[in-house]
Amino acid sequence: MQETLKRKVAYEGVGLHSGKKVSIILKPASENTGIVFIRSDIEGSPKIRAMAKNVTATARATTLEENGVRVFTVEHLMSALHGQKIDNCEVVMDAEEPPVADGSARVFFELLKEAGKMKQNAPRKEIVIDKVYRIDDGEKFIIALPYDGFRISFTSVNPHPLVGVQYSDFEITDEIYEKEIAGARTIAYEKEVETLHQMGLGLGGTLENVIVYNDNGWMNELRYRDELVRHKILDVIGDLRLAGIVKGHIIAAASGHSLNTKLAKLIEKNIE
Repeated sequence: MQETLKRKVAYEGVGLHSGKKVSIILKPASENTGIVFIRSDIEGSPKIRAMAKNVTATARATTLEENGVRVFTVEHLMSALHGQKIDNCEVVMDAEEPPVADGSARVFFELLKEAGKMKQNAPRKEIVIDKVYRIDDGEKFIIALPYDGFRISFTSVNPHPLVGVQYSDFEITDEIYEKEIAGARTIAYEKEVETLHQMGLGLGGTLENVIVYNDNGWMNELRYRDELVRHKILDVIGDLRLAGIVKGHIIAAASGHSLNTKLAKLIEKNIE
């Protein structure tokens, strides 16, 4: 059966890319609502449904837009919602970007645990992968295969010798997500930071919420030896949640938000 939150929970912080202060409230929602973002800072509190077809940009983050109103960097929250198997939730924000928190999905996951879950009176619309879906650009790819469960196998390829090639494979259960995935933080190369700032990105990033490396090593302590690839898996989970709660085996090599959300759109289109 579908599930929503037992009660509302709130959190405040700053956006990773905008650097703007934002308050977020996660609220229970009725059956078949899905995940809906609500911009309380705009007259009429317009809604943006968290659906793959509403993805309009994927540069360094996933952006959703509906009726001319947008929210961006939604992937960490969406990942946590999948990790908790929440079907229906209203996400009320007074800015266009959720808080970055510690750069992972852990804070959102714990907020959802604090809120608790409530079963509802409608069957869950699980997205069962029943054929092969593939998205690639010649060098990178992401594939969805039929599988009895939810599994992600990811190969991350980074030219920097400190990071290099990382591979991880997880059967994503609630327990595995909480222990192995939720705490993996976003990562940046120090030499890219100034360029990002010039592009108006990463303005809320600090060593408290981003793992940064340079040519001498890591500038902060890692939570996992392979934290980069685990964060990539976290992002895949969040991006695919835009298609629904997926059941299948996802295999990816160097995939990012662009390929992830293209796969989500393909799955969503076929389901419709």
